[in-house]
Amino acid sequence: MLLSHGGEPLRAADPVERWTVEQVLALALDEASRKAGSKLGSTGPWSGGGCDGSGAVWGLCKGSGSKPYQTVVDTTGPAYKCSCPSRKFPCKHALGLLLVWASGESALPTGAIPDWAGEWLTGRRKRAAEKEGNDGSAAGGASATGPADPEAARRRAERRAGRITGGTQELEQRLTDLLRGGLAAADQSGYGLWEETAARMVDAQAPGLAARVRELGSIPASGPGWPVRLLEECALLHLLDSAWLGISRLPEPLAATVRTRVGLPASAEGPPIRDKWLVLAQYDTPDGKIVTRRIWLHGRDSGRAAMLLSFGAAGRSPGLALPVGVTIDAEITPYPGMGRLRAELGRQFGVPSPAGTPPPGGTVASAIGAYGDALRDDPWLDTWPVTLHEVIPVPSGDGWQLIDAAGEAALPLAPSTLSRPGLWKLVALSGGSPVTVFGECGHRGFDPLAAWSTDGDDAAGSAGVSSADTASETVRLI
Repeated sequence: MLLSHGGEPLRAADPVERWTVEQVLALALDEASRKAGSKLGSTGPWSGGGCDGSGAVWGLCKGSGSKPYQTVVDTTGPAYKCSCPSRKFPCKHALGLLLVWASGESALPTGAIPDWAGEWLTGRRKRAAEKEGNDGSAAGGASATGPADPEAARRRAERRAGRITGGTQELEQRLTDLLRGGLAAADQSGYGLWEETAARMVDAQAPGLAARVRELGSIPASGPGWPVRLLEECALLHLLDSAWLGISRLPEPLAATVRTRVGLPASAEGPPIRDKWLVLAQYDTPDGKIVTRRIWLHGRDSGRAAMLLSFGAAGRSPGLALPVGVTIDAEITPYPGMGRLRAELGRQFGVPSPAGTPPPGGTVASAIGAYGDALRDDPWLDTWPVTLHEVIPVPSGDGWQLIDAAGEAALPLAPSTLSRPGLWKLVALSGGSPVTVFGECGHRGFDPLAAWSTDGDDAAGSAGVSSADTASETVRLI
């Protein structure tokens, strides 16, 4: 008998619904993976394939060798195993298998799990159940006895805090020299000096400061208006330095944010929050040799947004991946600071559902107000997650903007969105009619990440059904 992610037997009455093609492609590490996986998304290369109600999908893919590749996916994770040598997770074979599965039951019918796939599935889910039990007992032990050597931990924390203080003082001197010499000097000195300063922040064990210094170094080459942007970022960096140097006088929520911003690690804390979480968006951003994955969730009952962060080495997908548009019944535990947006995914209950209702959303004015309120708690916040209801994308000069259906307010789209195909998906979905859009609202504008047509709301209303009870397909924009 296979176990669920929570360690309980899966019931046959709870079959896993098939994902859409869009949800499968959202798992790909990069565009090359999407193209390679799409080529394997038909039944031609596959044999011995099937699926079952517990979320298992398996198949044999013909390759260049004499033996086919054995590919199995646990969609309740999701998790993947393939006998191919690829270091990408999911590999092109896993993506292709899921695309075949998404195409319908005739392509990949329900059947009995073969031994080679069942052995991995049973072991994976058993380990997940044991891990949850061990984590619970470990947490209980830690809370009862405390760290093994609290005095040594305190001394290490003090030494690191001292190094960070020295780094911030050195950085303040660097900013003072920059302003004394004039911002024009930043364009002449080149990127090397900033990279050297960033390396000094790494030595001071302040990776958050190092990242911001690297951003300063890239601004002079960012195009017209760069002196204004450089001055703004210098001011924010000075504010962060000053906050760290006076952190003992700050209220604890703000102090936690400052510690996070300079790069001190933190642990998720507090009671877990269980909800039915709609996966709104997932995207990767390179950060040197590390790839950072952000996954946005929306709780149906709590109404709160949560961001899951995971990391992977360059060229490898981060460990956590959730298909956009599915709803998971799960627990999350927030991290301190930064508006408690970041959270850690905990126990999942049952299997994901492939549909969910979009967040209720609000007006353009309320979105701007929400970002402004968040800045009071975290002045270094670049963006804030918001959902806009009944907005229409329209061109504006050299860019685009979202306007309220009533035409009372407008929000420009961030310049980075103009070159993405997601913009044209949004325009096509709207067709001049209002849509609901989720994204990140910040000082550079609004970055759309997911959208829903409002046609379903109108149909539900005419039938006397609340739109909150109807499922809408999530259109992925990134």
